[in-house]
Amino acid sequence: MKEFIAKHHEQILGVLSGFDRLVFRGTLRSIAYAEGMRRYLRAQHVLLKDFGTHVAEVSERLKAASVAEAEGLGRAVRHLFSSKADKEQTAHRIMADEGIASGLVCVLSCVEPCQSFEIRRDREAQKLVLESRPRKCLFLYHYWVHPVFGFMHARIQTWFPFSIQVCLNGREWLARQLDGAGVRSVRRDNCFPWIADWAQAQRLMDRQVKANWPRWLNGLARQLNPIHAELFATYPASYYWSTYQSEWATDLVFRDAGALRRLYPRLLHHAVTTFGSADVMRFLGRRLPLSGDVPTRFAGEAVSNLKQRAEGIRIKHSVNGNSVKLYDKAYTAVGNVLRAEATLNNVADLRVYRPKEGDPDGELAWRVMRRGIADLHRRAQVSGTATERYLDALASVDDDTTLDELLRRLGQPTPWHGRRVRALRPFDADDRVLLAAVSRGEFTLNGFRNRDLQRIFFAHPATTRQEGRRRSAQVSRKLRLLRAHGLIRKITGTHRYHVTASGRKVITALLTALRSTVRQLTPVAA
Repeated sequence: MKEFIAKHHEQILGVLSGFDRLVFRGTLRSIAYAEGMRRYLRAQHVLLKDFGTHVAEVSERLKAASVAEAEGLGRAVRHLFSSKADKEQTAHRIMADEGIASGLVCVLSCVEPCQSFEIRRDREAQKLVLESRPRKCLFLYHYWVHPVFGFMHARIQTWFPFSIQVCLNGREWLARQLDGAGVRSVRRDNCFPWIADWAQAQRLMDRQVKANWPRWLNGLARQLNPIHAELFATYPASYYWSTYQSEWATDLVFRDAGALRRLYPRLLHHAVTTFGSADVMRFLGRRLPLSGDVPTRFAGEAVSNLKQRAEGIRIKHSVNGNSVKLYDKAYTAVGNVLRAEATLNNVADLRVYRPKEGDPDGELAWRVMRRGIADLHRRAQVSGTATERYLDALASVDDDTTLDELLRRLGQPTPWHGRRVRALRPFDADDRVLLAAVSRGEFTLNGFRNRDLQRIFFAHPATTRQEGRRRSAQVSRKLRLLRAHGLIRKITGTHRYHVTASGRKVITALLTALRSTVRQLTPVAA
């Protein structure tokens, strides 16, 4: 992101990065599986033949307790006959009609699919069996204007095992924090095109990751089910909180709407025509082999697509349920927002440096990231890094320099340490492959060596020492050609090379043009 900001610093008013949306799930793990539920029933002295009667009675008590506050305050308690109904829109309409500015807004109920338990008669064993099965039950949605989180909602499943889902909006939360800190701001939907103190706003956003999440989430759970302690007096059960979904947004606010409108189509064009599957995997923190190719063991799917929205066009790159995307979020008189967003729904491919589960004092190692909120800090780090990598990959897109201007000097021979070096021929196949090789994503951070390029140019390793020297000399001549034209530079004290800023600009422009179709280029030419 630093490269992108440095490139457009004259136009950027401020930057704000943090969680945009968080969805947590609360699970009573001690009764979330069949054996755990049987233990609960034994603790309650409930026989399997009485299972239906018992759970129906408990469910009715929970429903009554959950809506008691709304009924006491005179708030709306409304049943929706379709699970597809827009609940948030309904809650906003109720809030506006009744002039509710704080506290509980309403409780909406709806029948939806869930995972619960049923009794089945096993004819062979001649006994009743308790099984976990998908079914449908009533869910209660509570909408609040929370004093800390702002407008939000949470839902509870009214049938065992009483799972909970909490949905928060990070920018809604930030609005409350800014007001509390006395920082003036302008808000447009779910973004801030202007904030009086961007540094203070970022510090407030950073606090969200460090919040005491168990305390806040357990407090919301008590509001959803005030009689939880009573129901589980003889068989204590507490919620395990996990992050079901997260969206991290990095907003760059441009001064001039015209500048962003000119730049954005070029960013889209570059992202569509240049980024491949390996690039998308790298953005999202997937480890790649030194060759930079997609690992052969990778069985998932990397997809990029454009979508026309009411506000404009957004581009999205996805890998195994996780994604990074870009869109122009808002155009206003006080600021114009370009948003890069990372969404993590599947963390099985990601790693966190932690001890083993259940052994907090054990040896630290890179282990699979958990959905549990204990790893929320690492989720934030991976998400933030994904948007930063993505923006830096777009930093080479120029909004006004022509390809002819960039390539003109490359078409002339140039001196190098007293020797004449030939002109670069970007449209020649050999030079084009060379440029594509040095600009590969895996070389962005650590650079590349002669031997790295050999692996790309030659399908098989050298079989003799003489053949190895011949290949090394051949690649050295290619590196000398690029160094002479200022496209790469050697890292002092090493055998590694980096693409220069001007070199990345030239290579990006060239490869984008070469990978574009005639149909894509025709409107530009016209």
